[in-house]
Amino acid sequence: MDKPLIMHLVTALLALLIERAFGYPRALQRAVGHPVEWMGAMIAWADARFNRSTLPPAARVVLGALVMLALVVFWGGLAWLIGRWLPWWAQGVLASTLLAQRSLTEHVRAIIDALDARASGDLSPARRALSMIVGRDTARFDESEIAHATVESLAENASDGIIAPLFWLAVLGLPGIVVYKLVNTADSMIGHLDDRHAHFGKAAARLDDALNIIPARLTSLLYALAATLFKGVKAGRRTLATSWRDARKHVSPNAGWPESAMAGALDIRLGGPRSYAGRVVDFPWLGDGRKDLSRADIEAALVLHERMLWLVAAIMALMVLLALAADTPAIFH
Repeated sequence: MDKPLIMHLVTALLALLIERAFGYPRALQRAVGHPVEWMGAMIAWADARFNRSTLPPAARVVLGALVMLALVVFWGGLAWLIGRWLPWWAQGVLASTLLAQRSLTEHVRAIIDALDARASGDLSPARRALSMIVGRDTARFDESEIAHATVESLAENASDGIIAPLFWLAVLGLPGIVVYKLVNTADSMIGHLDDRHAHFGKAAARLDDALNIIPARLTSLLYALAATLFKGVKAGRRTLATSWRDARKHVSPNAGWPESAMAGALDIRLGGPRSYAGRVVDFPWLGDGRKDLSRADIEAALVLHERMLWLVAAIMALMVLLALAADTPAIFH
């Protein structure tokens, strides 16, 4: 294995373990904000400055593409320069700020805790906790709807927030994870089909789709491997079969892969109708199992998710050891 690839893999493993253990310090968040917030501020400025409703659709598409190109060059170039200056371990520390495994687990755990602590059937705290990670109308959700949305968000964000940035860090180093997070943030902010962003945000949405093609399918395979190891061969086969059959039903070219894999692993159904800003969207069902979910299904999904992440760390560590064994000269500097 080439020296840069070994170093990228080592950096990615270090970032995964650091973020797993410490997350992003709240004191640092209060003091200087978060790197994704800095990216978001630039995207919001560009949206306000260049996305003019008076322009024709074609011009807004072109401007949106040029804005994305400029942002990718700026943030990718900055990451490349920083990577040239920082040692590998410092790059791992910096890259850890762009992973979301700890925060995702904490958000899901908060929903479980709110369901456990509910008084007289009051689901308001759980709905509020859920609204932190989904864009749906959660105000009237019952327990099953809360469970559906939580498990789906956990599966999708496992790909978008953990596996995808980790993948691009391992492949391209610090510029890879920085550019991925920039594009993913832009997609979440302007990659919508509403009147304002349908044209200006098209480049962001398409680029995000492209960068997630491999990670989304990789996440599906990782869930299948985790299901096989911890739930048995039958569960692993069901996970693979469900994701292969149902992933393409999803409106997103990528989100259906981790979601359908989770549905297969737990033998439940995900997807189905949902409401966004008062508008009901009739999504297809993924999986063949139960539709009526509960707090126990959230817990089961989180357990599988956590085991999958430990499996990822073990696989990466094994790859590093094998690469180092094959490359005897010292690579750390």
